[in-house]
Amino acid sequence: MAEPLESGGDDRLYLEDLHVGQRFTSGLSHDVDEAQIKAFASQFDPQPFHLDNAAARGSFFEGLVASGWHTAAITMRLLVDGAAPIAGGVIGAGGEIQWPRPTRPGDTLRVESEVLEVKPSRSRTDRGIVTLRSETRNQEDQVVQVLTAKLVVPRRPAPGN
Repeated sequence: MAEPLESGGDDRLYLEDLHVGQRFTSGLSHDVDEAQIKAFASQFDPQPFHLDNAAARGSFFEGLVASGWHTAAITMRLLVDGAAPIAGGVIGAGGEIQWPRPTRPGDTLRVESEVLEVKPSRSRTDRGIVTLRSETRNQEDQVVQVLTAKLVVPRRPAPGN
């Protein structure tokens, strides 16, 4: 879970609240099933190894797997639901994504994140860029996705603003 804030009642984090090495874990998890995998794939990534069990068995994956983009969408949901409690929302400014192993039916996903860099903007003094590395892990603690994202994070507003 997010570290407690020294600033009081606001549970969302501003640039000043973040530091390198700070870690967050999603309080929620997401159960993935075959129906979800096929529904997502049919709309957004209609490849046989996402849609057809028999075809998937004969594929590189040797079984049905979720689209990497489906895993990314689940990751985003878990980040928004608390694994990245950023004030103003999770606003991406770029990043890199890797899928070291596939997400499969029956997986339960959670997200663990770490702040890698906090960089105040020189030209936009109301914000900065935070680099956040998020690992999406399954129930066996295997990493199914690594997302390293640069996020736009607001500075804490001055009192009275």
